[in-house]
Order: sequence, then structure tokens, then C-alpha cells
Amino acid sequence: MADFDFEKRSFLTRLWPKRLSVSFGLIGRMGLGLLLLIALYIPVGMLWVHTIDDDTTVTPTEVPAGGSRAVAMAATLIERETITHRWTANDPFFLPGWWLDNMPEFQTGIIEALGRFSTEMMDQIGRNRGSSQADPDLSKAVDLLKSAPDIWLFDFTTSWAPTTSSDAKYRSAAKALRNYNQRLGQGQALFERRGDNLIALLDRITSDLGSASAVLDKQILAGREVFIDRRADNVFYGVKGRLYAYYLILRELGVDYQQLLRDREAFNAWTQMLESLHEASLLDPLIVMNGATDGLFAANHLATQGFYLLRARTQLREVSEILIR
Repeated sequence: MADFDFEKRSFLTRLWPKRLSVSFGLIGRMGLGLLLLIALYIPVGMLWVHTIDDDTTVTPTEVPAGGSRAVAMAATLIERETITHRWTANDPFFLPGWWLDNMPEFQTGIIEALGRFSTEMMDQIGRNRGSSQADPDLSKAVDLLKSAPDIWLFDFTTSWAPTTSSDAKYRSAAKALRNYNQRLGQGQALFERRGDNLIALLDRITSDLGSASAVLDKQILAGREVFIDRRADNVFYGVKGRLYAYYLILRELGVDYQQLLRDREAFNAWTQMLESLHEASLLDPLIVMNGATDGLFAANHLATQGFYLLRARTQLREVSEILIR
């Protein structure tokens, strides 16, 4: 009996290191798999999240009878970029969107253009002359669209307490724009279809495009000082987002002001301006290059974008001049 117990203990002693070895081997494989998963999380997540949605066939949703198609388009774009797609400009470092640059720049460019449009709606089109009170929903939308695009659940530069994220504020702005449109359809809000209101809005957009052209020019000059311009794509997609949003807003604004444009014989000039913005919106090179403007081997996509931008800007001025007559 004693011999049997001794042999049994010897057998278990010999077996234990094998079991220990199997356990450590399993843990090692699991750890390696976890490291591999972490290594793939960022690049695969970036590919999954990355979306430059420059679909120019998109149409505004939830347009009430008697409402503005341009206002509905602004709300549609905000909801698309913050709900349908992921708002990436405020992603923290542990999310794949933080590692993207072109998509956040594109989305931010869209919001900047919509913020400008909403401001002019509040100051010009959505009120009776300049002496009347600003529409409350338009005022709310303007304030919310002024919010910085990179605020996450926390903004430690101002407080350690949780705060409202950028995309949540933008969604609230879209809701305010839709509320205004609903009230407009019910006759409880204003949408002045006078020529001077439209001219004022076009002048503000023209000025904004002038600022965008200055940004392009500055980056083109900066690109001459480096071998590889790593900021060229950021600038390109920021301006692209702005041009894309202006194209869609002005396209729908042409429907809102169709009768005025036809009465003033400005419809053809308006159509030509939209064509230039449309071409600028669709520019999407595989690699954004900032080569010499007269170079033989390297293209300069910023200069190409600037050409369409300035052409659209000139045509906007032509439309304004026609409307003044």
C-alpha cells in the first residue's frame, strides 16, 4: 500500500509541471492574440470609420410645405455627419477616429460653411429688415454651430466635469433648424425672398471663399520649403468640405429663390456658379500633392482646387451684380 501511494505521488509530481507548462502556453497564446488584436484595432478601425461623403446627389429630408429647402439641407448634412457617419474631430486617442486627419477636416469644413449660412439666415433672411428680433431657433442654431469641433465628453481646458460634446451640440443645432422650418411652414417664422437679402448672403459666402483661397495660397507657399508637405491633405479636405456644403446649400437656395432668379434673369449665371462648385466638390486625388505649380512630374492639387474656388467666387459676384440691377 505504501509503495502504491509513493508511486502515485511520483506520477502526480511528474504530471504537474506538464500541466503548468500547458497553462503558461495557453496564457502566452492568449496574450499574443490580444496584442495582435490591439495592433489591428487602430488600422482596421480607421478603415472602417473613414468616410469622405461627397455625394452631390443628396437631397434634403423633412422639408415641410412652405419651408426652406436650403435650411432642410443644412439640417440633413449635420445629421448625416453626426449620426449616419461618426463625428471624428472629437474622438479621444484610444478611438480610431483620432488617428484620422482628412475626414475630421472635411467634416469641420462642412460645419464651418453651415455656420456661416445659419448666421446669414439669422441676420438677413430669417428676419424682417435689420430692426426686427432675430428668430430664436436660428439664434440657437448659430450659437451651437460656433462650438469647437474637438470637444469630447470632457474638456479639461475648462473643467474636470463632464460636458456636452461637439456632435451633440451640432445635433441640437439641426433640431433648431428643423423647428424653424416647421414654424416657417406654419406661417410662424420669416423667410424673406427679397433680392437684397440674397445679395447679402452671397457676399458673405464670397468673403468666406476668399478666406479659403488665402489658406490655400499660404499652404502652397509653405509646401515649397519642405520635401513632403504633410499638411497639404488637411488643408485640401478642409476646403473641400466647405465647398461641398456651399454647393448643396446654394443648389437648394436656388430652388427657394427660383422665382426671383428668373425674374432678374440671373438663373443662368447661378447655374454656372453651381457647376464650378460641383467640380470643386468632387476633386478627390488618391494622394494630395503640393508640388510646384509649374512642375513637370508632381501635381499641385491645392492650386487645382483654388482654380475652381476662385471661378465660383467670381461667378457669385456676377450673380450679385445681376441681382443689383
